[in-house]
Amino acid sequence: MSIKKVLSLALVLTLAMALVCSTPFVANASNQVFTAILASANTPTHPIVMGMVEFGNLMYEKSGGRIRLDVFHSAQLGSERDIVEGMMLNTIQFAAITSAPLSGFTNAFTIFDLPFLFESLEEGRMITDSVVGDELLLSMTNIGLLGLSWFEHGMRNITNNVRPINVPEDLQGIRIRTMENPMHMEAFRIMGADPVPMAFGELFTALQQGALDAQENPVVNIYSSSFFEVQTYLTMSGHVYAPAPLLVSLSWFNSLPADLQQVVREAAVEAQQWMRDMNDRMHVYYLDYLIEYGMVINEIDVAPFAAATRPVHDMFLGDLVDQEKYDAVLALLEDFRN
Repeated sequence: MSIKKVLSLALVLTLAMALVCSTPFVANASNQVFTAILASANTPTHPIVMGMVEFGNLMYEKSGGRIRLDVFHSAQLGSERDIVEGMMLNTIQFAAITSAPLSGFTNAFTIFDLPFLFESLEEGRMITDSVVGDELLLSMTNIGLLGLSWFEHGMRNITNNVRPINVPEDLQGIRIRTMENPMHMEAFRIMGADPVPMAFGELFTALQQGALDAQENPVVNIYSSSFFEVQTYLTMSGHVYAPAPLLVSLSWFNSLPADLQQVVREAAVEAQQWMRDMNDRMHVYYLDYLIEYGMVINEIDVAPFAAATRPVHDMFLGDLVDQEKYDAVLALLEDFRN
Protein backbone atom coordinates (compact mmCIF):
# COMPACT_ATOMS: atom_id res chain seq x y z
CA MET A 1 0.00 0.00 0.00
CA SER A 2 1.30 3.50 -0.81
CA ILE A 3 2.49 5.78 2.00
CA LYS A 4 -0.35 8.21 1.22
CA LYS A 5 -3.00 5.50 1.53
CA VAL A 6 -1.43 4.12 4.70
CA LEU A 7 -1.50 7.57 6.26
CA SER A 8 -5.10 8.14 5.14
CA LEU A 9 -6.23 4.81 6.57
CA ALA A 10 -4.29 5.40 9.77
CA LEU A 11 -6.01 8.77 10.16
CA VAL A 12 -9.45 7.19 9.86
CA LEU A 13 -8.60 4.42 12.33
CA THR A 14 -7.09 6.90 14.77
CA LEU A 15 -10.30 8.91 14.60
CA ALA A 16 -12.31 5.76 15.22
CA MET A 17 -10.35 4.80 18.32
CA ALA A 18 -10.34 8.36 19.62
CA LEU A 19 -14.11 8.54 19.29
CA VAL A 20 -14.76 5.20 20.96
CA CYS A 21 -12.24 5.72 23.75
CA SER A 22 -13.16 9.33 24.49
CA THR A 23 -15.13 10.10 27.64
CA PRO A 24 -16.37 13.68 27.31
CA PHE A 25 -19.38 13.20 29.54
CA VAL A 26 -19.56 15.32 32.68
CA ALA A 27 -22.78 15.44 34.68
CA ASN A 28 -24.53 18.75 35.10
CA ALA A 29 -25.28 18.80 38.80
CA SER A 30 -27.97 21.43 38.42
CA ASN A 31 -30.23 19.15 36.39
CA GLN A 32 -31.28 15.53 36.44
CA VAL A 33 -28.91 13.39 34.39
CA PHE A 34 -30.34 10.58 32.29
CA THR A 35 -27.92 7.74 31.60
CA ALA A 36 -28.26 5.23 28.79
CA ILE A 37 -26.45 2.19 27.39
CA LEU A 38 -25.91 1.73 23.67
CA ALA A 39 -24.82 -1.72 22.48
CA SER A 40 -23.40 -2.98 19.20
CA ALA A 41 -22.01 -6.24 17.86
CA ASN A 42 -19.57 -4.29 15.66
CA THR A 43 -15.94 -3.41 16.33
CA PRO A 44 -14.69 0.06 17.37
CA THR A 45 -13.42 0.82 13.86
CA HIS A 46 -16.81 0.13 12.25
CA PRO A 47 -18.66 3.26 11.07
CA ILE A 48 -21.79 2.19 12.95
CA VAL A 49 -19.93 2.23 16.28
CA MET A 50 -18.24 5.50 15.37
CA GLY A 51 -21.64 6.95 14.48
CA MET A 52 -23.05 5.76 17.79
CA VAL A 53 -20.31 7.57 19.71
CA GLU A 54 -20.96 10.71 17.67
CA PHE A 55 -24.65 10.32 18.52
CA GLY A 56 -23.75 10.22 22.21
CA ASN A 57 -21.58 13.32 21.87
CA LEU A 58 -24.37 15.19 20.10
CA MET A 59 -26.92 14.28 22.78
CA TYR A 60 -24.51 15.37 25.49
CA GLU A 61 -23.82 18.72 23.83
CA LYS A 62 -27.43 19.45 22.91
CA SER A 63 -28.71 18.51 26.37
CA GLY A 64 -26.12 20.54 28.25
CA GLY A 65 -24.77 17.37 29.85
CA ARG A 66 -28.17 15.99 30.90
CA ILE A 67 -27.91 12.86 28.72
CA ARG A 68 -24.96 10.52 29.18
CA LEU A 69 -24.41 7.59 26.83
CA ASP A 70 -22.12 4.61 27.44
CA VAL A 71 -21.22 2.64 24.29
CA PHE A 72 -20.50 -1.10 24.40
CA HIS A 73 -19.11 -2.50 21.13
CA SER A 74 -17.83 -5.86 19.84
CA ALA A 75 -20.84 -7.83 21.16
CA GLN A 76 -19.82 -7.11 24.76
CA LEU A 77 -23.51 -7.26 25.69
CA GLY A 78 -24.38 -10.13 23.35
CA SER A 79 -25.58 -10.70 19.82
CA GLU A 80 -27.95 -8.35 18.03
CA ARG A 81 -30.87 -10.56 19.06
CA ASP A 82 -29.71 -10.34 22.68
CA ILE A 83 -29.46 -6.57 22.32
CA VAL A 84 -33.02 -6.27 20.99
CA GLU A 85 -34.31 -8.32 23.90
CA GLY A 86 -32.36 -6.07 26.29
CA MET A 87 -33.95 -3.00 24.73
CA MET A 88 -37.41 -4.48 25.15
CA LEU A 89 -36.59 -4.94 28.85
CA ASN A 90 -34.97 -1.46 29.03
CA THR A 91 -31.66 -2.91 30.26
CA ILE A 92 -30.19 -1.52 27.02
CA GLN A 93 -31.50 1.79 25.72
CA PHE A 94 -30.02 2.26 22.23
CA ALA A 95 -28.80 0.12 19.32
CA ALA A 96 -28.56 0.09 15.52
CA ILE A 97 -29.86 -3.31 14.45
CA THR A 98 -29.82 -4.97 11.02
CA SER A 99 -33.03 -6.26 9.47
CA ALA A 100 -32.31 -9.99 9.82
CA PRO A 101 -32.15 -10.06 13.65
CA LEU A 102 -35.17 -7.75 13.79
CA SER A 103 -37.17 -10.28 11.75
CA GLY A 104 -37.40 -12.44 14.88
CA PHE A 105 -39.55 -9.71 16.45
CA THR A 106 -41.24 -7.93 13.53
CA ASN A 107 -41.70 -8.38 9.78
CA ALA A 108 -41.58 -4.63 9.19
CA PHE A 109 -38.00 -4.62 7.88
CA THR A 110 -37.95 -7.87 5.89
CA ILE A 111 -38.37 -6.01 2.61
CA PHE A 112 -34.67 -5.11 2.87
CA ASP A 113 -33.78 -8.81 2.79
CA LEU A 114 -35.14 -9.39 -0.72
CA PRO A 115 -32.22 -10.05 -3.12
CA PHE A 116 -31.34 -7.45 -5.77
CA LEU A 117 -34.27 -5.20 -4.90
CA PHE A 118 -31.94 -2.18 -4.81
CA GLU A 119 -29.45 -1.41 -7.54
CA SER A 120 -27.32 0.94 -5.48
CA LEU A 121 -26.58 2.40 -2.08
CA GLU A 122 -28.35 5.58 -3.17
CA GLU A 123 -31.57 3.67 -3.84
CA GLY A 124 -31.47 2.07 -0.40
CA ARG A 125 -30.95 5.45 1.26
CA MET A 126 -33.75 6.96 -0.81
CA ILE A 127 -36.19 4.36 0.52
CA THR A 128 -35.12 4.73 4.15
CA ASP A 129 -35.47 8.51 3.85
CA SER A 130 -38.92 8.25 2.26
CA VAL A 131 -42.39 8.09 3.79
CA VAL A 132 -42.02 4.31 3.77
CA GLY A 133 -38.88 4.61 5.88
CA ASP A 134 -40.61 6.97 8.31
CA GLU A 135 -43.45 4.49 8.72
CA LEU A 136 -41.00 1.67 9.39
CA LEU A 137 -39.29 3.62 12.17
CA LEU A 138 -42.64 3.99 13.94
CA SER A 139 -43.74 0.38 13.40
CA MET A 140 -42.17 -1.20 16.50
CA THR A 141 -43.90 0.61 19.35
CA ASN A 142 -45.95 -2.54 20.02
CA ILE A 143 -42.73 -4.31 21.06
CA GLY A 144 -41.40 -1.35 23.02
CA LEU A 145 -38.98 0.10 20.45
CA LEU A 146 -38.91 3.42 18.62
CA GLY A 147 -36.92 4.06 15.46
CA LEU A 148 -35.06 7.37 15.39
CA SER A 149 -33.02 7.40 12.17
CA TRP A 150 -31.21 5.16 9.72
CA PHE A 151 -27.66 3.93 10.21
CA GLU A 152 -26.40 1.36 7.71
CA HIS A 153 -23.91 -1.35 6.86
CA GLY A 154 -24.23 -0.74 3.12
CA MET A 155 -24.39 -3.11 0.17
CA ARG A 156 -23.59 -6.75 0.91
CA ASN A 157 -20.99 -8.49 -1.30
CA ILE A 158 -19.73 -12.06 -1.67
CA THR A 159 -16.25 -13.32 -0.72
CA ASN A 160 -15.02 -16.87 -1.22
CA ASN A 161 -11.97 -19.10 -1.52
CA VAL A 162 -13.01 -21.22 -4.54
CA ARG A 163 -13.23 -19.02 -7.66
CA PRO A 164 -14.32 -15.62 -8.93
CA ILE A 165 -18.11 -15.28 -9.07
CA ASN A 166 -19.08 -13.81 -12.45
CA VAL A 167 -22.40 -15.56 -13.14
CA PRO A 168 -24.88 -17.29 -10.80
CA GLU A 169 -23.61 -20.72 -11.88
CA ASP A 170 -20.23 -19.92 -10.32
CA LEU A 171 -21.88 -20.29 -6.89
CA GLN A 172 -22.66 -23.94 -7.54
CA GLY A 173 -21.61 -26.09 -4.58
CA ILE A 174 -20.02 -23.26 -2.59
CA ARG A 175 -20.71 -23.41 1.16
CA ILE A 176 -21.57 -19.86 2.13
CA ARG A 177 -22.36 -18.45 5.55
CA THR A 178 -25.57 -16.43 5.70
CA MET A 179 -27.52 -14.89 8.52
CA GLU A 180 -30.36 -17.02 9.80
CA ASN A 181 -32.73 -15.41 7.35
CA PRO A 182 -34.96 -17.46 5.02
CA MET A 183 -34.78 -14.98 2.15
CA HIS A 184 -30.98 -14.77 2.21
CA MET A 185 -30.71 -18.55 2.41
CA GLU A 186 -33.20 -19.18 -0.39
CA ALA A 187 -31.50 -16.65 -2.67
CA PHE A 188 -28.18 -18.47 -2.46
CA ARG A 189 -29.80 -21.90 -2.59
CA ILE A 190 -31.63 -21.02 -5.80
CA MET A 191 -28.29 -20.01 -7.35
CA GLY A 192 -26.76 -23.38 -6.46
CA ALA A 193 -24.82 -22.48 -3.32
CA ASP A 194 -25.06 -24.31 0.00
CA PRO A 195 -26.13 -21.66 2.55
CA VAL A 196 -25.13 -22.29 6.16
CA PRO A 197 -26.61 -20.01 8.84
CA MET A 198 -24.03 -19.21 11.49
CA ALA A 199 -23.46 -16.65 14.25
CA PHE A 200 -21.24 -13.80 13.08
CA GLY A 201 -18.80 -14.35 15.92
CA GLU A 202 -18.03 -17.88 14.69
CA LEU A 203 -17.53 -16.93 11.06
CA PHE A 204 -13.83 -16.04 10.92
CA THR A 205 -12.77 -19.35 12.49
CA ALA A 206 -15.07 -21.34 10.18
CA LEU A 207 -13.53 -19.66 7.12
CA GLN A 208 -10.01 -20.03 8.48
CA GLN A 209 -10.47 -23.76 9.11
CA GLY A 210 -12.15 -24.38 5.75
CA ALA A 211 -15.49 -25.41 7.21
CA LEU A 212 -17.01 -22.77 4.93
CA ASP A 213 -15.96 -21.48 1.51
CA ALA A 214 -17.65 -18.11 1.48
CA GLN A 215 -19.52 -15.34 3.27
CA GLU A 216 -21.34 -12.14 2.33
CA ASN A 217 -20.98 -8.73 3.96
CA PRO A 218 -20.37 -5.07 3.13
CA VAL A 219 -16.77 -3.99 2.50
CA VAL A 220 -16.47 -2.28 5.88
CA ASN A 221 -17.40 -5.53 7.64
CA ILE A 222 -15.01 -7.54 5.47
CA TYR A 223 -12.22 -5.25 6.59
CA SER A 224 -13.19 -4.69 10.23
CA SER A 225 -13.59 -8.45 10.84
CA SER A 226 -10.40 -9.33 8.90
CA PHE A 227 -12.17 -11.67 6.49
CA PHE A 228 -9.67 -10.59 3.84
CA GLU A 229 -7.06 -12.64 5.72
CA VAL A 230 -8.96 -15.89 5.07
CA GLN A 231 -10.73 -15.15 1.76
CA THR A 232 -9.28 -14.74 -1.74
CA TYR A 233 -12.07 -13.49 -4.00
CA LEU A 234 -14.40 -10.52 -3.52
CA THR A 235 -17.37 -10.15 -5.86
CA MET A 236 -19.04 -6.73 -5.77
CA SER A 237 -22.52 -8.22 -6.02
CA GLY A 238 -24.40 -5.61 -3.98
CA HIS A 239 -27.15 -8.18 -3.63
CA VAL A 240 -28.76 -6.65 -0.52
CA TYR A 241 -28.83 -3.16 0.96
CA ALA A 242 -28.38 -3.53 4.71
CA PRO A 243 -29.75 -0.64 6.78
CA ALA A 244 -29.46 -0.60 10.56
CA PRO A 245 -32.20 1.55 12.10
CA LEU A 246 -31.09 3.44 15.20
CA LEU A 247 -33.54 2.34 17.90
CA VAL A 248 -34.35 3.48 21.42
CA SER A 249 -36.15 1.67 24.21
CA LEU A 250 -39.58 3.30 24.24
CA SER A 251 -39.95 3.11 28.02
CA TRP A 252 -36.63 4.95 28.50
CA PHE A 253 -37.52 7.51 25.84
CA ASN A 254 -40.91 8.15 27.45
CA SER A 255 -39.18 8.76 30.79
CA LEU A 256 -37.46 11.84 29.36
CA PRO A 257 -38.93 15.33 29.59
CA ALA A 258 -40.20 16.68 26.28
CA ASP A 259 -37.16 18.89 25.66
CA LEU A 260 -34.77 15.95 25.97
CA GLN A 261 -36.94 13.78 23.73
CA GLN A 262 -36.45 16.46 21.09
CA VAL A 263 -32.69 16.43 21.75
CA VAL A 264 -32.58 12.67 21.15
CA ARG A 265 -34.50 13.00 17.88
CA GLU A 266 -32.34 15.85 16.58
CA ALA A 267 -29.09 14.12 17.55
CA ALA A 268 -30.22 10.90 15.84
CA VAL A 269 -30.90 12.68 12.54
CA GLU A 270 -27.55 14.50 12.63
CA ALA A 271 -25.71 11.30 13.56
CA GLN A 272 -27.34 9.52 10.60
CA GLN A 273 -25.70 11.85 8.10
CA TRP A 274 -22.40 11.80 9.99
CA MET A 275 -22.41 8.00 9.97
CA ARG A 276 -23.25 7.77 6.27
CA ASP A 277 -20.44 10.17 5.36
CA MET A 278 -17.99 8.11 7.43
CA ASN A 279 -19.28 4.89 5.88
CA ASP A 280 -18.67 6.26 2.39
CA ARG A 281 -15.12 7.35 3.27
CA MET A 282 -14.22 4.08 4.96
CA HIS A 283 -15.65 2.03 2.09
CA VAL A 284 -13.15 3.71 -0.25
CA TYR A 285 -10.22 3.34 2.14
CA TYR A 286 -10.99 -0.27 2.96
CA LEU A 287 -11.61 -1.33 -0.64
CA ASP A 288 -8.22 0.12 -1.59
CA TYR A 289 -6.68 -1.80 1.30
CA LEU A 290 -8.28 -5.10 0.22
CA ILE A 291 -6.98 -4.61 -3.32
CA GLU A 292 -3.45 -3.91 -2.16
CA TYR A 293 -3.61 -6.76 0.35
CA GLY A 294 -4.12 -9.09 -2.59
CA MET A 295 -7.82 -9.90 -2.79
CA VAL A 296 -9.05 -10.61 -6.32
CA ILE A 297 -11.96 -8.19 -6.79
CA ASN A 298 -14.44 -8.28 -9.64
CA GLU A 299 -17.52 -6.32 -10.70
CA ILE A 300 -20.45 -8.23 -12.21
CA ASP A 301 -23.46 -7.75 -14.43
CA VAL A 302 -26.14 -8.14 -11.76
CA ALA A 303 -28.96 -8.78 -14.25
CA PRO A 304 -28.51 -12.59 -14.41
CA PHE A 305 -28.30 -12.75 -10.60
CA ALA A 306 -31.43 -10.64 -10.20
CA ALA A 307 -33.29 -12.80 -12.71
CA ALA A 308 -32.18 -16.00 -11.01
CA THR A 309 -33.36 -14.84 -7.58
CA ARG A 310 -36.56 -13.11 -8.67
CA PRO A 311 -38.66 -16.14 -7.54
CA VAL A 312 -37.55 -15.38 -3.97
CA HIS A 313 -39.63 -12.18 -4.09
CA ASP A 314 -42.77 -14.08 -5.10
CA MET A 315 -42.07 -16.82 -2.57
CA PHE A 316 -42.17 -14.50 0.46
CA LEU A 317 -44.62 -11.80 -0.62
CA GLY A 318 -47.72 -11.84 1.55
CA ASP A 319 -45.94 -14.03 4.08
CA LEU A 320 -42.82 -12.35 5.41
CA VAL A 321 -43.04 -9.27 3.18
CA ASP A 322 -46.09 -7.01 3.09
CA GLN A 323 -47.43 -6.72 -0.47
CA GLU A 324 -48.59 -3.10 -0.04
CA LYS A 325 -45.20 -2.03 1.27
CA TYR A 326 -43.45 -3.90 -1.54
CA ASP A 327 -45.58 -2.16 -4.15
CA ALA A 328 -44.89 1.23 -2.55
CA VAL A 329 -41.14 0.61 -2.63
CA LEU A 330 -41.26 -0.50 -6.27
CA ALA A 331 -43.14 2.68 -7.21
CA LEU A 332 -40.56 4.85 -5.43
CA LEU A 333 -37.72 2.99 -7.12
CA GLU A 334 -39.31 3.40 -10.55
CA ASP A 335 -39.63 7.15 -10.04
CA PHE A 336 -36.07 7.38 -8.74
CA ARG A 337 -34.64 5.48 -11.73
CA ASN A 338 -36.54 7.64 -14.21
